[in-house]
Amino acid sequence: MPADVEREDQVLAGLTVRQLLIIGVPGLAIWAGISALSGTVPMPVLIVAGVPLIGAAVAAALVRRDGLSLDQLVWAAVGFVRAPKRRATHTSQPAPLPSWVNAHTPPLPAPLQLPLERIGDDGTLDLGEYGTAVVLDCSTVNFSLRTETEQDALVGGFGSFLNSLSPTNPVQILVRAESVRLDPVIAAVDAAAPTLPHPALQNAATAHADFLSDLARTRDLLYRQVLLVLRQPAAHGRSGAATVRRRAEDAARALAAAGSSAHVLDGPAVAAVLASAAAPTGRPPPPEGLAPPEAVITAPPPQGEEEHVHA
Repeated sequence: MPADVEREDQVLAGLTVRQLLIIGVPGLAIWAGISALSGTVPMPVLIVAGVPLIGAAVAAALVRRDGLSLDQLVWAAVGFVRAPKRRATHTSQPAPLPSWVNAHTPPLPAPLQLPLERIGDDGTLDLGEYGTAVVLDCSTVNFSLRTETEQDALVGGFGSFLNSLSPTNPVQILVRAESVRLDPVIAAVDAAAPTLPHPALQNAATAHADFLSDLARTRDLLYRQVLLVLRQPAAHGRSGAATVRRRAEDAARALAAAGSSAHVLDGPAVAAVLASAAAPTGRPPPPEGLAPPEAVITAPPPQGEEEHVHA
């Protein structure tokens, strides 16, 4: 079995069908244009006009970054520019724009359709027609400081986990990065420094607060969190929650062989992760009369049922 089953087949000169189309179609168009205009336009002018076009086509087909070709990156950039940058959890149709709205008005929020109906006390996510899911928080592994034998063992353990996955049971590995704010820590150290019993301790606390302040001013501090999301399709019915929990236990044991400690997030922790993902740069207090983001990430329960949603 090939090592990379998703790799595109190479059909000519080491190029895939997509790359041949990206290079061939502009090449044929340029050749047709040169043939049609060669009698009226000097050949050097046609060559100067055609070289940048064919160069751009070759770059789009061959240049790769982060595993994506240049044309895929361009399409992704176009989709990002055209997509709304602000989303709201309210699912009803937005009201018509008032007459005073003009081009200088900031982009209005777009509906954020979350396939999440409720979060159980044990962290089980009810996705309705999409099934059930759980989220595991995984610790990172310092790979570069291990010996070659230890690295081989870690790679083998992680490979065993990947080999245990099934194509019918979706799995997502998510690495989140958020900015870290040291203001609360600095304020706490400054407030506690005068209460310390010795002047040397006070000076040390003040120096540490100055160090943290300089660190926050000169560095971009990031906090990274590795999450493993396991989802069980809705076809399994009511047994989906038990099945996905069992898969989570198996995944935690498999990742332990790779040096990573994984545990299932409970209801409040899952709600906090989802709310943080909806506002990664910080969550300011909601306007008066509106619920905070973590209170609206799930749909209300049906009438007559007890609510088990953590906010």
